[in-house]
Amino acid sequence: MTGPSGLHAILDVVIEGQTTAHPSILAEYEQDPIRGTSRTFDLREIRLDQAIHATVVVHLVGESAGVKSGGVLSLIARELQVEALPANVPEHIDVDIAMLEVGDVLRLADIPAIENVTFLDDLHETVIATVSMPRGYAEIEEADLAAAEEAAEGAVPEAEAVEAGEPSDSSSEE
Repeated sequence: MTGPSGLHAILDVVIEGQTTAHPSILAEYEQDPIRGTSRTFDLREIRLDQAIHATVVVHLVGESAGVKSGGVLSLIARELQVEALPANVPEHIDVDIAMLEVGDVLRLADIPAIENVTFLDDLHETVIATVSMPRGYAEIEEADLAAAEEAAEGAVPEAEAVEAGEPSDSSSEE
């Protein structure tokens, strides 16, 4: 299970007293939280000619353009449900995020189809990842904009007054 097929490896299980192998996959397992070793595991016998449902991990590949410009990447769907023949179930699904800009949403529909694999999750409703501005960033921009507007409002009347020949508040009277 630590090989290239990962948790989706097809295991040939031979039951004591029998000579035929039973193709099986890992159905469920429990890991020791400290040691990381498997405590228990359940296997499920499968037929190699019938499709199975499996959960596959999503791996994000690349660096988002939106993250490079200060955005925050959020991985929403860490796993996807797929249907495939046991030998075709991918170990993981690589998703390229290089083109994601701030405000973009990557949906399952945006991922290229994988040959002989059917996605079971809703293509348009399943969000894989988003890139957004950090919290508080919008409030900071609004505060800076408001301060700039206030400064501009104070400066404009003074400039207009000087053009009109009126003394400004900054001039001293002697």
